Amino acid sequence: MTVVTDTSVVLNLCLIGQQELLRLLYGRILAPTMVVVEFQRLAAEDARFQGLAFPHFIEKAAPLQLLPALTASSRLDAGEVAALSLAVERQADAVLMDEQAGRAAASSLGLRTIGLLGVLRDAKEQSLIPAVAPLLDRLEQEAHFWISPSLRNIVLKASGEIS
Repeated sequence: MTVVTDTSVVLNLCLIGQQELLRLLYGRILAPTMVVVEFQRLAAEDARFQGLAFPHFIEKAAPLQLLPALTASSRLDAGEVAALSLAVERQADAVLMDEQAGRAAASSLGLRTIGLLGVLRDAKEQSLIPAVAPLLDRLEQEAHFWISPSLRNIVLKASGEIS
């Protein structure tokens, strides 16, 4: 399986020490250069992410060209545009992306998206982690990653942690 990642998923997994889940779940992970640059900037400037290193197993790749329909959008940042363009170009199986505008753009391009919570759900399903709830707690407390109560319940139900 080949997936392309945007910044948020990999950054937040690194923060909670779960970045290896990406390699175990998806095999080949590609990240556009813009995503790597954004990750490194946040690791240098944002106290929450201070000192995090971009995972060595994620391949850095640049799309040959950015999709014009995406570059015209004011709702997408440079990393999202590059990730979506690369995913289309490489015919990726999925894009790892949390942002709503990016997910909507991916859907319009016929791309499957997996967000951070989907990664954790998949990891639990494949017995790579014992529980999702403690990781959700860490994301909310340490990364200030916002999870709506209803979405949290959906993920915990899907993971078999609540009924």
